[in-house]
Amino acid sequence: MTKKKIIEKILELKKKRKAIILAHNYQPPEIQDIADLRGDSLELSLKASKTDAEVIVFCGVFFMAETAKIVSPNKKVILPVIDVPCEMADMITPEDVITLKNKYPNAPIVTYVNSKAEIKALSDLCCTSANAVKVVGTLKEKTIIMLPDMNLARYTQRFYTDKKIIYFDGFCPFHHILLPEEVIKTKEKYPSAVFIAHPECRPEVIDLAEYVASTSGMIKLAKQLPYKEFIIGTEVGLLYPLKKENPDKIFYHPSPEKMVCPSMKKISLEHVFNALENLEFEINLPEETIKKAYNAVKKMLIL
Repeated sequence: MTKKKIIEKILELKKKRKAIILAHNYQPPEIQDIADLRGDSLELSLKASKTDAEVIVFCGVFFMAETAKIVSPNKKVILPVIDVPCEMADMITPEDVITLKNKYPNAPIVTYVNSKAEIKALSDLCCTSANAVKVVGTLKEKTIIMLPDMNLARYTQRFYTDKKIIYFDGFCPFHHILLPEEVIKTKEKYPSAVFIAHPECRPEVIDLAEYVASTSGMIKLAKQLPYKEFIIGTEVGLLYPLKKENPDKIFYHPSPEKMVCPSMKKISLEHVFNALENLEFEINLPEETIKKAYNAVKKMLIL
């Protein structure tokens, strides 16, 4: 089938299945273009939960589809490609969480939504890269455990001299790989550009940023700020929606060859077509896991 024909078939099947297509900001352009909603992972899951769609096709990585199932347990959640792991989410196990719980029994566990359902289920509450600082600020305890991203934890620690954040040594390889010298070199090449870093970047990179934001936060900043040139410190896929929504502005990337998440690039139009036609691959989670993980997400949402 031609690309045009595949898109036509996807639209037909989407209507037939009463489905909604979600695409994370790092997905390939053709996937972002056919999506009903595009954005950060939790943002997408929450928006989809409020629709009357019966089927959610999530174009992202595995934990994102799990999150959609957690907040929409009565909807059918489909992941077009089953082998799309998040390397950071895979770094931590339930045993790691239990070890930390035993070592710091009075410390609440704040888990980044970029984690598996079984890790969320062992947590007290969740956070996003956009609200981690706020979430930690609502806790009365002075010692807090943050999982699984050490860079997000270290960024959050900057805002609280009266708290001690214990973190797991997990990280996103495609943010952690960005080096300060690459940012400095790009800044020297484009002196008029403002650097926006993702909180998953290493601390030395954060130190060089004029702004720190999640992917959706970066898109908002690009629209709102008066600057015409930006250096973007996150996975390279975000440049597509940034350029699309801000055609009058210029976006540079300090490390476009390295900051590419392979899992985020696996889903094709053919995969989306197959997902809708055969309802593959469906995400199912134990009822108890959904219940406990949702409780951690809900606590964050009501703050």
